[in-house]
Amino acid sequence: MAFTDADVQGAMKQLIDPNTKKDFVTGKSVKNIKISGNDISLDVTLGYPARSVWAEIKAMVEDHLMKALPGVGKVEATVSSKVVSHAVQRGVKLVDGVKNIIAVASGKGGVGKSTTAINLALALAAEGARVGILDADIYGPSQPTMLGVKGSPKSTDGKFMEPLIGHGIQAMSIGFMIPGDDQAMVWRGPMVTQALEQLLNQTRWDNLDYLVVDMPPGTGDIQLTLAQKVPVTGAVIVTTPQDIALLDARKGLKMFEKVDIKILGIIENMSTHICSKCGHEEHIFGSGGGEKMCADYNVEFLGALPLDIKIREQTDSGKPTVVAEPDSKISKIYLQMARRVAVKIAEMAQDHSAVFPKIVVKST
Repeated sequence: MAFTDADVQGAMKQLIDPNTKKDFVTGKSVKNIKISGNDISLDVTLGYPARSVWAEIKAMVEDHLMKALPGVGKVEATVSSKVVSHAVQRGVKLVDGVKNIIAVASGKGGVGKSTTAINLALALAAEGARVGILDADIYGPSQPTMLGVKGSPKSTDGKFMEPLIGHGIQAMSIGFMIPGDDQAMVWRGPMVTQALEQLLNQTRWDNLDYLVVDMPPGTGDIQLTLAQKVPVTGAVIVTTPQDIALLDARKGLKMFEKVDIKILGIIENMSTHICSKCGHEEHIFGSGGGEKMCADYNVEFLGALPLDIKIREQTDSGKPTVVAEPDSKISKIYLQMARRVAVKIAEMAQDHSAVFPKIVVKST
């Protein structure tokens, strides 16, 4: 039996991507179908990084086509990922070397936002993306400690700074420029916002698929600067289940909505406490708050993380959980959340601002 491209497309139309919940044809992932006799080969190009599940998707596609196309010979699927730029706020200048910017924010401090931000960044990198992290907390920079990176950024031309590298990701923080860990930044708002703009725009980011921005808590100057001058693809809100944290998280969410920045989802941190001695699990900060907030605002619940002493110990030591214990249950949660964030971005409208319009000249 001779097969056609339409036969393969029709079969792939029936197969659902477990990450996007859409079929691979609708997701525009099916590329380069080649048919030789009864043998079929094709590329499956995902719009999100997912290196940890490439083999699983390859096996799923090949098995499905073998069953869906009776008489088929050899089936060979090649799975890869390609991340593209997506739309941001109108009128905001794009950042050279950066495709997508993810703001990780919280309404209040102490909810584990910075820990979540660095583990999400490392999880995206583990899935095959080129990733950077910008520490936007000028008053309390923590990413240098969490990444275990010391030193000052270098400049080859006196204008642009080279990002420092930690665990394979590019990083920039005001913390790299402060002499001593106990040095306080006694700056007024305008100086803080200017510092953020310089850190973002005067860093030579090297072809990043994602730049994760670790935001300071609250809804002040930095957040407004981010909304008005930084091309943000989407925001992730981090909260804990307790009522006061959720109240502030709602304010943060509403702020992003007002400035036309898409909410990618909500992460509930410290969802449960697991006793390191007996393994007993308890909802010490309440339960279900994050999911209820998602239902109220029609946004995605990206996942819940436990209150686990290892997460704190690992970030304090400069080796966050995703790199310290990549095969642990907690790392798998971070990887799953990172994929969900990337999928949400992949579903957004692509950025065509850099595409030159086609000019057609007609003779009269």
